[in-house]
Amino acid sequence: MSADAKMPRQDEELVRRAQGGDDEAFRDLMETYKRRAYGVALGIVGDPDEAQDVVQDAFVKAYYKLKEFRFGANFYTWFYRLLVNQAIDRWRKTSRSPTVSFDDAWVSGESSEPAAVAYPKSPEEVAGDRELAEGITRAIAALPEYHRTVILLREVEGLAYEEIARILDCSVGTVMSRLHYARAKLKEALKGFREG
Repeated sequence: MSADAKMPRQDEELVRRAQGGDDEAFRDLMETYKRRAYGVALGIVGDPDEAQDVVQDAFVKAYYKLKEFRFGANFYTWFYRLLVNQAIDRWRKTSRSPTVSFDDAWVSGESSEPAAVAYPKSPEEVAGDRELAEGITRAIAALPEYHRTVILLREVEGLAYEEIARILDCSVGTVMSRLHYARAKLKEALKGFREG
């Protein structure tokens, strides 16, 4: 999403209808954001089942808090703040190391076509890609939660610094600092892959 914080017209219409009691409009908002929400939750909690629970809980919370939503904000940012807080709370409660599994199709945004069909590769290339993906997964999972969250929101979700700051309720400078630290740690952890 761009740095422009203006809410898309479709979201605004759906939020207004949902605030008026239109459950179908709220379901449409859920459909719009559920896949991306799952990706963020999975990146934070590291377990597919836990991530689904987090997304469900975040949507339930959004449903009941929607009357409090103010149109000076973007629904996307408002919802993702609820989601991230829910995911961090869940991760803390489970107190286990995340084991994020980044599916190539999920990361690239493709879900219907396997990478081998879309981009023919040799078995060696496929094995190397899988090894790199596993290395990235382990490196991200090893980051402290606030660094992992900021790297996922920026690099996976593509959010602007300002949006991340609103979601995490911190300054843009803090976002930039955390992102710098997270990137440095990932670079260090993946050093062997670059040299190989």
